[in-house]
Amino acid sequence: MDLPSPLLLLLLFTLSLFSDLIAADLNLASESGMIFPLSYSPLPSRVEDFRRRRLHQSPLPNAHMKLYDDLLANGYYTTRLLIGTPPQEFALIVDTGSTVTYVPCSTCKHCGKHQDPKFQPELSSTYEAVKCNPDCNCDDDGKLCIYERRYAEMSSSSGVLSEDLISFGNESQLSPQRAVFGCENSETGDLFSQRADGIMGLGRGKLSIVDQLVDKGVIEDSFSLCYGGMEVGGGAMVLGKITPPAGMVFAHSDPFRSPYYNIDLKQMHVAGKSLKLNPKVFNEKHGTVLDSGTTYAYFPKEAFNAIKDAVIKEIPSLKRIHGPDPNYEDICFSGAGRDVSEMHKFFPEIAMEFGNHQKLILSPENYLFRHTKVRGAYCLGIFPDRDSTTLLGGIVVRNTLVTYDRENDKLGFLKTNCSDLWRRLASPPDSPAPTSPVTQNTSSQISPSPASSESPTVDLPGVFRIGVITFEVSISVNNASMKPNFSEIADFIAHELEIQSSQVRLLSISTSGKEYRLKWGVYPPQSSEYISNNTALNIMSLLKENKLRLPGQFGSYKLLEWKAEQKRKQSWLEKHLLGVVGGVMISLLVTAVMVKLALVWRRRQQEEATYEPVNAAVKEQELQPLASSETSNA
Repeated sequence: MDLPSPLLLLLLFTLSLFSDLIAADLNLASESGMIFPLSYSPLPSRVEDFRRRRLHQSPLPNAHMKLYDDLLANGYYTTRLLIGTPPQEFALIVDTGSTVTYVPCSTCKHCGKHQDPKFQPELSSTYEAVKCNPDCNCDDDGKLCIYERRYAEMSSSSGVLSEDLISFGNESQLSPQRAVFGCENSETGDLFSQRADGIMGLGRGKLSIVDQLVDKGVIEDSFSLCYGGMEVGGGAMVLGKITPPAGMVFAHSDPFRSPYYNIDLKQMHVAGKSLKLNPKVFNEKHGTVLDSGTTYAYFPKEAFNAIKDAVIKEIPSLKRIHGPDPNYEDICFSGAGRDVSEMHKFFPEIAMEFGNHQKLILSPENYLFRHTKVRGAYCLGIFPDRDSTTLLGGIVVRNTLVTYDRENDKLGFLKTNCSDLWRRLASPPDSPAPTSPVTQNTSSQISPSPASSESPTVDLPGVFRIGVITFEVSISVNNASMKPNFSEIADFIAHELEIQSSQVRLLSISTSGKEYRLKWGVYPPQSSEYISNNTALNIMSLLKENKLRLPGQFGSYKLLEWKAEQKRKQSWLEKHLLGVVGGVMISLLVTAVMVKLALVWRRRQQEEATYEPVNAAVKEQELQPLASSETSNA
């Protein structure tokens, strides 16, 4: 009985040591961070297995968030994030290539003028600056954690790491969560001049908003992005897991390769013909990276030339023209017409083939952008890359649902209508139309819809022509002497409705003390006679559901009423009335001139006929009797 005791103690000591090693590994995994963009510390495989088992124990909620802006018009897509208590709202660029979420703070000494007011930490009861610790870079005083990020386009952001309550909007099933973000003290380059307030970092790293939510166990290790199509904009984002829809194709993503979301691209096809490129060309440096914060697509020079030449070979009927900006050597073509839905008749499809032989089909809108100076002309949105990395920006995934399945190290792609997808995600579960395929307490399932640049009309049947949408709002300001900035309000309304600022007009103003009653009108773009069906439907949906929001800086806001006026189809006479009236007036004027000329000519003819020379004999004429004289003589 005495012999087993040392063996038992040795066994217990070994188990204890082994468990300490596992705990140390787990602690390392949760605390080791990525310093963007230098290096990446991957998680040990057994820790990944532990995390995956933990995630599968119970279904977790998702955060459904709307995307705003347009990729080519703005260069990015944004979402709305609320920070603090009470919440302060910000428009943040969704960026899978960044690992930090940051907003400009009221203490910022070098920050540009952005869409929303700066974050005011002093107004949030839940705000805390992150104290200096061994896991962060500290300020010069050794008191606070700081961050600094520099980007390829020479912009930068730096500030203090902070922690506060972050909310994901009314459509989110996910409750507000405490998270670490950057409180900017300085920004340069594009970050300084852009309209968006800041960045929402979705990359791999412990400061990423996704990693923080996963580490808290509140979402599963996945998220999805869906960008709207050409000239449509908007879209949807889901933080958390969705059930892959039928038809989704996948590509392996190696988290050990780099901190970026890479895919194993092996080959390219144009119009069904393989380009016969060496697969190694797509695997140099960082490999093939999908980056939502980049606008266009960039390929190594060899691959770029092959794609460009193959596309040009397939469009002999189109004319090669100069690009819209003489400072760039854009490759552009005219003769395809203005109808985006007809582009496939002129331009070929491009297919990206992955290591598992699955293919993602790129329609013309996934590699072309519209020429801004020539009607019916388009330019290649594909460019040569200088450092041999294949970088796929947002243009490649327009009208494509992209699932970043980090748990299973793969990315999924599905062509769909992203604008329509948001409406289906946002619909309540008991709403009869449109049908919502999203479950509320498990991972979401999304049914795909055909991709197009115009969403189907779910509320108004058939084709409708909206000439103007009017709505009245009341704004109560805190100080009666402070007059609202109507131009700024118009810009914000345009941003919320995803239209141009020139389409929003202030029609009338009435005041009563601190309350302003404003009537606004939304009109078609200058080049159009009607508001497009998709845009009108989106605006009416926001107004109907009272989802148009104005920042608190404008005061308390209330929507009073709204109305959409259909513009009936004009008859031929109505359309050409001005021309008809002009033609009649010109005809009358010409007729009057002709009559006048005829009268003048006739008068001259009469004058020439009665003219007699001076010395000509004059024919004698009888004198008329003087009746009055004869009468008087009688």
